[in-house]
Amino acid sequence: MRYPIAVLLALALSAPAAAQPSGAPPLPPDGTLLSVSAQAQASRAPDIATVSAGVVTQAADGNTAMRQNAEQMNRVLAAIRAAGVAEKDVQTSGINLHPQYRYEENQPPRITGYQASNTVNVKLRDVAKMGKVLDALVASGANQINGPSFGIDDPEPLYDQARVEALRRARDRADTYAKALDLRVRRIVSISEGGAALPPPMPRMAMMKAEAYDSTPVAAGESSVSVNLDVVFELGR
Repeated sequence: MRYPIAVLLALALSAPAAAQPSGAPPLPPDGTLLSVSAQAQASRAPDIATVSAGVVTQAADGNTAMRQNAEQMNRVLAAIRAAGVAEKDVQTSGINLHPQYRYEENQPPRITGYQASNTVNVKLRDVAKMGKVLDALVASGANQINGPSFGIDDPEPLYDQARVEALRRARDRADTYAKALDLRVRRIVSISEGGAALPPPMPRMAMMKAEAYDSTPVAAGESSVSVNLDVVFELGR
């Protein structure tokens, strides 16, 4: 047998007071609890960008491969400093030296040389300069680049904006349920914030400008944060 939605809501909201959240103030005899989940996002243009840049060199012996790599990497680091990047925003992420092998049928692998690599992560606080910085990295000898990735340096104000919107949506839903049951929202009993996430930037091609063709074109788009709330309301007449 199927019941109308209003009857199902009435049955759900007439649960005994013992089901109220632990530690919450006592529920009046004529009160009912309503749990609502709401999610909201807030977005803005990113203010930081991170790129990984490195140098890979090969030579007949490991010492030569590392020495050539160091010389080339020093030029890359000098270009990073010349671009105005602070020392605190440059961090080495890996230095590696690997033998290179030749494989022949029915023969053991034979070392033919060595490959050295050195990689740094660079945080850029002027996103508009990313294209020119990428060009400078390549011109100075970087032959391995990954990124960029964009983000918000201080995302808390953006999270607060999403929290306010999620709470507004939760209250709107609570009002809808209350109206359907001929009740009103008396108060918020509890608020629980779920996991908040910073999704990848959403491309916004409108940010591409004609002058970007003077360097590697980069579209920063927007970065978004997401907040999930579980809110318990007390309903009554």
